[in-house]
Amino acid sequence: MKRHLTVLLALVAGLLATQAPAQAVSPPERTAGAPSAPQQVLSPTPYMGWNTYYALGGDPTDAEIRSTADFLVSSGLHKSGYEYVWIDGNWAAPTPRSEAGDLTPNPAQFPNGLKPLVDYIHSKGLKAGIYTDAGPYIPGKCGLGSHGYYQRDADQFAAWKFDAVKVDYLCGIAADLDPKTVYTEFAKALRNNASKRPMIFNLCNPVTSPDWGNYPEEQQSTHSWSYAPGIAQSWRTYTDVGFIGEIKYKDVLRNYDANARHPEVAGPGHFNDPDYLGPELGMSDEEFRTQMTLWSVAAAPLVIGSDVRKLSRTSLDILQDRDVLAINQDRAGVQAVRVGPAGTTETWVKRLANGDRAVVLLNRGDTPATLTTTARSVGLSGDRFTLKNAWTDRVTESAGTISAAVPAHGTALFRVSRATGKPGVPHVVAGLPQVTKVGGDAVQTGVAPVVAGGDQARVEVSVRNDSARPVLAPRVALAAPSGWTARPLGKAPKVLKPRSSVTLAFTVTLPATAAPGNGTLTATTSYEVPGKGRLSQETATALVVAPAPPDGDVVLSHHDWISATSGWMSPTVDRSVGGWTPISMLGQVHPTGVGVASPSAIRYYLGDRCTRLATTVGIDDAVRDVGPEGGTSTFQIVGDGKVLFDSGVLGRDDARQADVDVTGVRVLDLVVGDGGDGGYNDRANWAGLNATC
Repeated sequence: MKRHLTVLLALVAGLLATQAPAQAVSPPERTAGAPSAPQQVLSPTPYMGWNTYYALGGDPTDAEIRSTADFLVSSGLHKSGYEYVWIDGNWAAPTPRSEAGDLTPNPAQFPNGLKPLVDYIHSKGLKAGIYTDAGPYIPGKCGLGSHGYYQRDADQFAAWKFDAVKVDYLCGIAADLDPKTVYTEFAKALRNNASKRPMIFNLCNPVTSPDWGNYPEEQQSTHSWSYAPGIAQSWRTYTDVGFIGEIKYKDVLRNYDANARHPEVAGPGHFNDPDYLGPELGMSDEEFRTQMTLWSVAAAPLVIGSDVRKLSRTSLDILQDRDVLAINQDRAGVQAVRVGPAGTTETWVKRLANGDRAVVLLNRGDTPATLTTTARSVGLSGDRFTLKNAWTDRVTESAGTISAAVPAHGTALFRVSRATGKPGVPHVVAGLPQVTKVGGDAVQTGVAPVVAGGDQARVEVSVRNDSARPVLAPRVALAAPSGWTARPLGKAPKVLKPRSSVTLAFTVTLPATAAPGNGTLTATTSYEVPGKGRLSQETATALVVAPAPPDGDVVLSHHDWISATSGWMSPTVDRSVGGWTPISMLGQVHPTGVGVASPSAIRYYLGDRCTRLATTVGIDDAVRDVGPEGGTSTFQIVGDGKVLFDSGVLGRDDARQADVDVTGVRVLDLVVGDGGDGGYNDRANWAGLNATC
């Protein structure tokens, strides 16, 4: 995945210390039909709300939407700023227009029509959004389209009193229309609606993203930035972030990176849109907190895609965190840029209206890490800085270093300002417990460790003092699950000097009967601060405890895996991904194996018990029913971090057999890549998977 931002872009765009206010940044060109005189600024900060698509899918109903509107109010989400209730696609009747030419709601879903529903939404103090498409209605290809009826539909949406319109491009691409031309025409129709009603315009062109095939540049979603800021309040910058009922962490990162390509065009009233928020649709709490962090510093619209009525208290708290929302809603409307190189760990910074910086330390990797940047790097000068952790509310003072212990797939988010007055609490970073050895084997950097019953592991906890003042008597206590033992190695120092760190180690021993699953190691780090007393922080890391290794001659796909991912949907045992058809390559059906979509990784615990693995890899014959695009993948078998087999790039007319020596391997990874052309149509198979153990 390419990431196009550099520090130079940040400086050129003027998004750090000395840049002009965001509202002074002009769109790249004045688009025909855009207003030439000052207009009311709709959505001066990113709009917030809820959308039906990912949660309710293809048939949202009046009752479901009313119930959700009620919950937005009763839960406090509306008070936090989530005010738009947005009806997405599939609201129209099977024949979407009446004989008179008016759009018609599906009477089975909306028996009283849309106007009473919009009135109900407004009665709750909320606003209402609706969906259409810029292309013509084409039966069998898209559900409804407004092409040829732009003014009529804009007038109708305004008469129904909608406050926002999302305009898709499914029908548009099916009709091979030019997106800039048709979106400009639709924007003009919205502005000139007969009711003179202000309506937000969300330009949505996701299906022409590179993931979906080779489209001309001017038709791609990645081109929308060049014209959308002059006509819309927001524009989608890439493909959908997920599927109905499913949003994955890897796709959140993909969409964030695409969204970050042109921060210079974002500002009050016009924002890059990476798609919706997906709590509890396939991400862990930590991963969703990362999405919320990234969307907030990106000045992105915050639209919830999940069924809010079913969310946990944890998810609701993440959505409603005041400090995080304040960063998103900052009146300058500046979008964050990356400082330093792209990689597994990154730093992103957003200039705030009062001169503060919102700083993100992002850990894309699979293991915890302590990440560091400096105040100077994010555009601040001086020798004392106040750091407020937006998620924990902890306020500390640093001499210039900004660091945090960041979990795998996690972020730290700080609001950083120049410190004044009396010295504050020193910024001490208590590290997350990190496994560095299992038995006598070092754990590869960036690779999630795996332990099993009877194992002995070395665990380290680092402690940093980033302040200008010493802290005294640092101590770390490590707690492990019942039946495990944690024994300290060595002694802690009496003083942790300014701008210094120490690493404390432990030996952790698992009982032979340790149950597979997750075991949590919790470190309590404490230290004395003169005048403040003894302070403490608690950090925790979840360890994977492996299932029992295979025994005898086994089909590995029938054995419990440690973890398994698929580019879309889920890895499917003994079937092509999705489960609709058997595993088949070049006309030959294979009764056993695993079907996945790229990119994918499946991890098994062999425990040094196996000697051989035989498999056939390739692209499933199901791709032949889809189209000629895509359908290329790479396959690797990796044992304890060492590549044992590499297929190279395979297409739909290739299949390759592998017979691999796995003697001595503890942890086996089956890895599928996208072949360098994106994941479109990549239905990849691991057939057979016969192991000798």
